Amino acid sequence: MPSIVLKTDIPGPNSRAIVARRDAAVSRGAARLTGIAVASGNGATVTDVDGNTYIDFAGGIGTLAVGHTPVDVVDAIHRQAGQLIHMCSIVATYAPYVDVCERLNALVPGDFAKKTTLLNSGAEAVEAAVKIARAYTGQQALIVFEGAYHGRSNMTMGMTSKYALFKQGFGPFPAEIYRLPFPNLYRRPAGMSEDVYIDLCIEQFDHALIAQVAPPAVAAVVVETVQGEGGFLPLPPRFAAHLRARCTEHGMLYVADEVQAGMGRTGKLFAVEHYDLVPDLLVCGKSLAAGMPLAAVTGRAEIMDAPHPGGLGGTYSGNPVACAAAMVALDTLTSDAFQTRAVQVGQRLRAHLEGLQSTFPDIIGEVRGLGPMLAVELVKSASHRTPDPDLTNAINAENLKRGLITLRAGLYANCLRFLPALNITDAQIDEGMAVLAEGIVAAKASLA
Repeated sequence: MPSIVLKTDIPGPNSRAIVARRDAAVSRGAARLTGIAVASGNGATVTDVDGNTYIDFAGGIGTLAVGHTPVDVVDAIHRQAGQLIHMCSIVATYAPYVDVCERLNALVPGDFAKKTTLLNSGAEAVEAAVKIARAYTGQQALIVFEGAYHGRSNMTMGMTSKYALFKQGFGPFPAEIYRLPFPNLYRRPAGMSEDVYIDLCIEQFDHALIAQVAPPAVAAVVVETVQGEGGFLPLPPRFAAHLRARCTEHGMLYVADEVQAGMGRTGKLFAVEHYDLVPDLLVCGKSLAAGMPLAAVTGRAEIMDAPHPGGLGGTYSGNPVACAAAMVALDTLTSDAFQTRAVQVGQRLRAHLEGLQSTFPDIIGEVRGLGPMLAVELVKSASHRTPDPDLTNAINAENLKRGLITLRAGLYANCLRFLPALNITDAQIDEGMAVLAEGIVAAKASLA
């Protein structure tokens, strides 16, 4: 039986009514990418208020690695809500908060004593990592990268790369943020090999340590192990190793932002596990609590203890219900069966996407990612690699009409990213990919 069931036009009348209410009541700055109103979700599917069921390849923008409404997580939330909904970890200690911190201390790579602090969102956690790094090193400067997305707070907007969508009209932004080139292998200069291009990026990084900011002024190098909003660009291993070596050499902290790439998204719990690389601080979030708001910074104990008491934390940070959800989600995310399945999902998705690239070589410039964290880059010409955001938006719209939810990404907004539940079935992958193929054909025709 197919997972997609469409009973009305998309969006249906009930969705249109609720979305109209939203448009009237909610700031337009709180973007909405579709016109559907969702009533429920299960596994890799969601059902809207008109009774239409979709395959969800957006996954709450990466928060639902274990799927919609997993029974064991829902049960844990019910139990915890019946005992303690909130207390505030600043006021008193409760076991779920400590449980999650102990668990992450044991799971994050590194054979040394670790500590963790919990936050509500990825942006809060990245900002907390910056505060920790500055407190520990006594320095202020941050090195970040082109294409990066680190959040929407003022600090993390300053660290984020994509200006027009995330930053326009919101400045001024904090000083002492230095942005350097990220090795985008697809967009390297024509005729340059990957190895030579990575050498060039390494040279640019080292040059910046002289021309832009000196290492003794740098608190941290903050880098996504796989760029998320930037278009699912994995950090090239040799470049990552160079960053780690320079950080160690100069006393700069290596901060791995794995808000989107962590929690099983690449087939391992943390993406850095693909690299044999140990960061000083690791930031995680999104799927950590199976859709509940929770994020974390974990790192070397002496670094984590650098801020003064009261320097970290917030009213809802480490809420007990979110922590209860995280403990059960982590049981799933760390299981051999789940990680094996995640790898299989990646292999099947990649095979489909590469097949589509063979069918549409003129518009699919690249299939890329790490494990099941995959994206395709859409271009107007494969030879000139001109980004095609209009086609990207048109494909998303055509997919939705047919019952598949997909998202854009990329510095040029010309990538389709795939963030389904990692326990999605083979049949659902195949069904979704068939819809995507139809959506591409329809989108091309609509723009012709």
